[in-house]
Amino acid sequence: DVPFYWAGALLQSSARSHEPPTRTRPVIVLRSARQRIAVHVDEVLGQQEVVVKNLGPQLARLPGLSGMSVLPSGAVILIYNPVALANVFGERVRELAALARTGASSAAPEDENSDALSKAQVGTGGMAGSLGPAADIEVPLVMVVDDSITVRRVTQRLLRREGYRVVLASDGLQALERLQEERPALVLSDIEMPRMDGFDLVRNIRADASLHDLPIVMITSRIAAKHREHAMALGANHYLGKPYPEEELLGLVRRYAMASCASDPSLLVSAE
Repeated sequence: DVPFYWAGALLQSSARSHEPPTRTRPVIVLRSARQRIAVHVDEVLGQQEVVVKNLGPQLARLPGLSGMSVLPSGAVILIYNPVALANVFGERVRELAALARTGASSAAPEDENSDALSKAQVGTGGMAGSLGPAADIEVPLVMVVDDSITVRRVTQRLLRREGYRVVLASDGLQALERLQEERPALVLSDIEMPRMDGFDLVRNIRADASLHDLPIVMITSRIAAKHREHAMALGANHYLGKPYPEEELLGLVRRYAMASCASDPSLLVSAE
């Protein structure tokens, strides 16, 4: 038996293959040390010898990324160790399984635990391996609200790298529309935005009976004390200035997401 993974799930780029179903599907069996895994890929392009270049300090922290190379065409390619990616994926799944069990036991009677857990599904992509019940857990959803597409994408990549699902909004009005579709575990919001700024977004969320307890972290270039005090008075849970330390942001996301999911296990249910 060999654990099986979707390549897109390991790379956190897609939940499953985008290729149309065919009679055959390419699967690569990979080995690193004593570990072996099977990975489904959309296409096998072949083998090629390359000169591996070392990663800089910023990229060296990315899990499973072994190096980079430049092809004769000038294209830059990333070199991954899928076995290392699978290990990281498995650890996150196990952590989420423990979180779901804790949340279910605190929110439901003992005889309802199995039902609460059975509703959780893997959203990061079909993994049929030897991880057991942990493979049935969804990651929390985080909403990122910012009028800068660059900030939205950078934050999205950072959170996806850590295993979270992410929904994006360009301003407060769009955020409120998307909050009616699915409630996230946490909202990360800028202040200066068109149509509806971050202050008004906080005011509207706190005035909504179904969203009033939703955690909100403000992330803004407005670092003056009066702006911070105004945001906190409106009901923001935390206030970060730009640029923010990644570890501090991830710590806040982890803390608020775990607290939200423990109080409301439905936040772990798959978006499928």
